[in-house]
Amino acid sequence: MKITHALAFFSLLLPLGAVSGHAAPASENWENFCAKCHAADGTGATKIGKKLKLKDYTDAKVQDALKDDVLIKAIADGVSEGGKEKMKGFKDAMSEAEIKDLVAHIRKMKK
Repeated sequence: MKITHALAFFSLLLPLGAVSGHAAPASENWENFCAKCHAADGTGATKIGKKLKLKDYTDAKVQDALKDDVLIKAIADGVSEGGKEKMKGFKDAMSEAEIKDLVAHIRKMKK
């Protein structure tokens, strides 16, 4: 009887593990990790974004100057300027695939 209860309990937990391991959509990651500073539309028109003089990802010239590998590294490892952290890295919060999807999401902001 105890074994049956234990098996039933653990079989209920298995789907929870599968759900927590799924990749979040890039738009969700943008909203959760990026929009506070970079703005929902990628313009950087937030209080923090203006203070840090963030790039406008909707600007075609800005997009053309940015290379995917540089964006990937910045998202994963963060950005420091003058020895001071400007943006924290998100490699612990997002998988490699999610980071690449986020770069594709940023590319779609180009006007």
